[in-house]
Amino acid sequence: MTYLLFCASLFVGIFRSDGKLTTRIGRNSDAVRFVLETLVEYGAPEKILVDGSPHLGTDNLVRLLRNMRQDLRKAGGEVRFGAKMTKLHQADGYVTGVDVTYTEAKERNMGETSRSPSADEKLETIMGDVIVLATGHSARDVYEELHAEGVKLEPKGFAAGFRIEHPQRIINKIQYGKEWGPSVVTGKGTTDAANNEQFESSQLDDSHPTIGTSSPHQGRLPVASYRLATDKAFDGKENRGVYSFCMCPGGQIVMASTDPSELCVNGMSFSKRDSLWANSALVVTIGPDDAVLDSYRTKHGVLAGLAFQRDMEHRASIMGGSDLTVPVQRLTDFMDGKSSTSAPSSSYRLGVKPSPCHEIYPAPMVNALRDAITNHFEKQMPGFLCEDALLHAVETRTSSPVRISRDPQTLQAIGVKKLYPTGEGAGFAGGIVSAAVDGLMVADSILGDLMGNTESANKKQKSVGFDY
Repeated sequence: MTYLLFCASLFVGIFRSDGKLTTRIGRNSDAVRFVLETLVEYGAPEKILVDGSPHLGTDNLVRLLRNMRQDLRKAGGEVRFGAKMTKLHQADGYVTGVDVTYTEAKERNMGETSRSPSADEKLETIMGDVIVLATGHSARDVYEELHAEGVKLEPKGFAAGFRIEHPQRIINKIQYGKEWGPSVVTGKGTTDAANNEQFESSQLDDSHPTIGTSSPHQGRLPVASYRLATDKAFDGKENRGVYSFCMCPGGQIVMASTDPSELCVNGMSFSKRDSLWANSALVVTIGPDDAVLDSYRTKHGVLAGLAFQRDMEHRASIMGGSDLTVPVQRLTDFMDGKSSTSAPSSSYRLGVKPSPCHEIYPAPMVNALRDAITNHFEKQMPGFLCEDALLHAVETRTSSPVRISRDPQTLQAIGVKKLYPTGEGAGFAGGIVSAAVDGLMVADSILGDLMGNTESANKKQKSVGFDY
């Protein structure tokens, strides 16, 4: 019998994602369709099969993942919450197992199926013939352990910046205009009232009367979203990429870190997308050989990106007071290089503190962000730069800054046989769908290896458009 050990961060999909299913690897490919259809099978709404920008919502993800865990257990698998991989075991070029430490953890709404370790069970070595490493992109201790064990890692580009939040009514007006903006209806009284108030004094062109709080059009529009990007943001020396990421209409800003000394935020939306706010990451690209990483590269080598992320998060934590309070800055103050003395309301629930957030990042990143906002984004979305726009510091974990090197044919880690890195944390995906497709490829490769045939895995790899 072959023992398969799957080291994964299941909680990431629940607490740190709102279920966006957009992908750039081929929406109509067989693998992507299979992923979407599987999600529907486990409880996702069928509309994700036809929507142009399918979205599950954090609330739907919780139920969907619970259903998946139940099926895994029915098939004989175990899901161990509170388990943390701390060491990788190797022998003669093969991976043989992992050390795991346990902390007390309970799985909600699952009765007696949760596994809570006893006092003598806090450390365990689990042996396996095949190990799939599917960690989240914030599993820094895993990268450090792999590096210490001699597993080949390589730096990769990533991005860092802030999470920006506007009142949703402002984004509705920018995107839909005065004529169509009043047609946005969420079904939530306070949110719809705020949207109507935005348009109370609006005037249409001469062919339409003043609309007050009603729209001249039939039907309901969803809350507006946006996507912004430029590769020509001047940082004082050269052009950089700056873009919005993980835009959450009708959403809220949440904490993405658990250590108060390392402060990082993220965004999410529930399936109804009916909050008063719209938020998005606003980030600057950082290349593997980027000059902003020079000092970190000298000290940390291939893990320079991790060290940079930690440093920015530590600076944000100190600025906020080291208690998970998030430093914030009006976008207008950020552009002027002055600290905010007040702030509009925020969806972040643990508290915000007006701060000089422009002092956190290196000057080239701040310059690029300012140039992108002034010369690109404000032109694309007039009104985006306003006093009600609030930057929250910091968003650093858009993707992993390192990749676990793997063989493009076998999909096994280079130099360590039977170890299969996969997904976003391994550096081979950029979201839920692409991570799932990468997981399919790894599963197919493992099956082919067990059967002495890798041809099917190679064909699938080429069909989904990944570039290794």
